[in-house]
Amino acid sequence: MHDRDLLQRFLFEDLSIRGEVVHLNAAWQEVLRRNEYPETIRDVLGEMAAAAVLLSSTLKFSGSLIMQIQGDGPLSMAVVESTSDRTLRGLAQWQGDVSSPDLMDLIGKGTLAITIDPEAGERYQGIVDLSCGDIGQALEDYMLRSQQLETRLWLYTDDTQSAGMLLQKMPANKKSVKSNLMSDDEDGWGRVTQLAATIEQVELTELRFAELIYRLFHEEDVRIFDVEPVSFRCTCTRDRVRGMLRMLGYDEVTSVLDAEAKVGVNCQFCNHYYEFDSVDVEALFATDMPTEMPDTKH
Repeated sequence: MHDRDLLQRFLFEDLSIRGEVVHLNAAWQEVLRRNEYPETIRDVLGEMAAAAVLLSSTLKFSGSLIMQIQGDGPLSMAVVESTSDRTLRGLAQWQGDVSSPDLMDLIGKGTLAITIDPEAGERYQGIVDLSCGDIGQALEDYMLRSQQLETRLWLYTDDTQSAGMLLQKMPANKKSVKSNLMSDDEDGWGRVTQLAATIEQVELTELRFAELIYRLFHEEDVRIFDVEPVSFRCTCTRDRVRGMLRMLGYDEVTSVLDAEAKVGVNCQFCNHYYEFDSVDVEALFATDMPTEMPDTKH
């Protein structure tokens, strides 16, 4: 039985190359449990989930990585958020015929945006070219173009799991962890990626991490780090919903209140329902209401 809901990082001791493998099981099931996705939509969302966890684990700060597809095709939106705490959430929206497995048929004219949202500091967003029709290849091209980091991704998903492996060539000035000397193996990246390219779906999804890494790279000197658990967790809170309502404005929120006698908000990620009555709404906007000055005239 393979490792479940875990991320495994590893490092090639004498090469400036790092790697990661992820298996999402219960976390992926939690995403699927909240919406009944057609197979083609599920596969897109699952590949995005595995890729987001792999890429977010390369970040050197606390925060989140948000990966979002928007298009004018049947798949209008798909979004996955992975945090530095190894939590995950995601959803997709679609309509019409989604029977085609071709990514470009599903999204039409669209983009894949990657947003880096640190807890401290400014948000950064990059746009990924999806014209190649493959999420993994598009992300590889993006990492090389925007970050100058050669990257390889292998992604797979079905109705029970989402899995992936990443290899990344670190900047040339990185030193070998073992020898503290610059690696002189200029062929290392080509050799390692050729070995990784022999991976089969059953190996990625069914083997335990240690066995997979040994089977692929047993001729290399590889350091394996402690595994890190990955879980489903939605970041919605009542306070965040309050903030969203404040952004809508008093008039719009009270118009809903007048019509429905309450304001209900359902989180699309986790289906948690938030309800606000008239007292809640008045308290929400109380600080925005003008205050009359006391009459000082006699």
